[in-house]
Amino acid sequence: MSMSPSQSVEKASIRKASLDSDVEKIPGVMLDAQIIDDATNTRILRKIDLCLMPLMMFIYVVQFMDKSTNSLASVMGMREDLGMKGDDYSWSGTAFYLGYLAFEFPAVFMLQKFPMAKTLAVFVVLWGVIICCHAAPKFAGFIALRTLLGVFESAVTPAFVILTSQWYKREEQFLRTSIWFASNGLGLILGSLVAYGLTENHHLPMHGWKLLFIITGVMTIALGLIIAVHIPDEPSKAWFLSEEERVLVQARIASNQQGFENKTFKKEQVWEALTDIRTWLYFLFSVSNNIPNGGLTNFTTILLSETLGLGPTRALLMQTPQGGVEFVGCIFLGWVVQRCDRRCLIATIAQAVALVASCLIAFLPHSQGAGLTGLYLVMLYPIGLICMLSLVASNTAGHTKKITVNAILLIGYCLGNLLGPQTFRAKDAPAYTAAKICIVVFFALAIVITMLIWFVNVRENQRRDKLYGGDITEAELQELQTADMTDRQNKHFRYAY
Repeated sequence: MSMSPSQSVEKASIRKASLDSDVEKIPGVMLDAQIIDDATNTRILRKIDLCLMPLMMFIYVVQFMDKSTNSLASVMGMREDLGMKGDDYSWSGTAFYLGYLAFEFPAVFMLQKFPMAKTLAVFVVLWGVIICCHAAPKFAGFIALRTLLGVFESAVTPAFVILTSQWYKREEQFLRTSIWFASNGLGLILGSLVAYGLTENHHLPMHGWKLLFIITGVMTIALGLIIAVHIPDEPSKAWFLSEEERVLVQARIASNQQGFENKTFKKEQVWEALTDIRTWLYFLFSVSNNIPNGGLTNFTTILLSETLGLGPTRALLMQTPQGGVEFVGCIFLGWVVQRCDRRCLIATIAQAVALVASCLIAFLPHSQGAGLTGLYLVMLYPIGLICMLSLVASNTAGHTKKITVNAILLIGYCLGNLLGPQTFRAKDAPAYTAAKICIVVFFALAIVITMLIWFVNVRENQRRDKLYGGDITEAELQELQTADMTDRQNKHFRYAY
């Protein structure tokens, strides 16, 4: 008997854990040729969504609030109070990603070695404490705290990529990644409104920008404590599922052909990650996509306030539509991908819109309308990074290989965000023409790399179909469920694109 990989989830067989798998099985439960009907599948998926998605969204909301407080506070008197001069503010944006870059590999190693949800909770609580402390120091201490903030936020995205691949089928992953990543937009809206309210209140016990950091930090600490008790470390420990449903979750994701969580660090999988062309294409994309991101995240409020002449208060309020475009646009395009299953195509289209928007910002500098339109539409560019994160989750099999590729992608993310603020030089203010041209160039490069990844995956699928055919036997599927095989080792693996 044989079946295609797309059909395999409907007839998945869960057996006792092999020696190569660390996933905890439920005693006495064994399903042979278990058929998961549509109603059962929908019920389980709904339970997973209701448990994981809201909290993952809130985590990303506060994460982006933590990042964007630097930009929001820049027009609330922070630069003057801390005595920032010249390019000092640019370095406050860069410092965050120095910490992120330095701790990325240790963070993903800890996520593999220790219970993932509990480890994530510790990181979140610590970053909340650090963001509260931002209200206290002078400039030197502020830079040190920005660096520490990057250290503790470095675990969030890799943890989310692993969570998404553990709980969802490949065809479900892009939309879920879009949902939690798009919550950056909600973070921007909420942060901007809080900052606006603090700016308008003239009877505060301390400067408004300091309260902004404290409010955001307290929210983050509370959320970290909730994570510790709410998110299961793995599907077999899901408190919100029955014993049978925990097994069915594993049957559901059998077609991913990625096995389950494995806490053994395998050097051979690290080597395979380093020699896989996709790894370095993800890295190059992440650098090119995030040089603009680093600049825009830290300087959008200044562009609105000073370059477009809106002033500090209006700039805070006018930033909220950006968050709306990102939230609605990313989720809508994620829904489109789930319908047509063409991730790279949709990402290319979204990035093309962002490229046109960046041209409006760069080449029509004297038009306030063009500048606002560009700054709003450019917020579709995160779809590109969402695409790459979902491709890592879907296309990288082998637990050690997955966390390694994920870490390399995020190192590219850090490098891009390190460089981005440095393109906004004080001597170029208030127009920042050179920085705007950099945004145009690197968005164009990101489109080229996306199309190259698309080509590589299609060509490899065609090669494997020709050599091995498209069918997989039930016995082979049973082995793949618990074996920690990589996508290169598994001849039946096909790449999403």
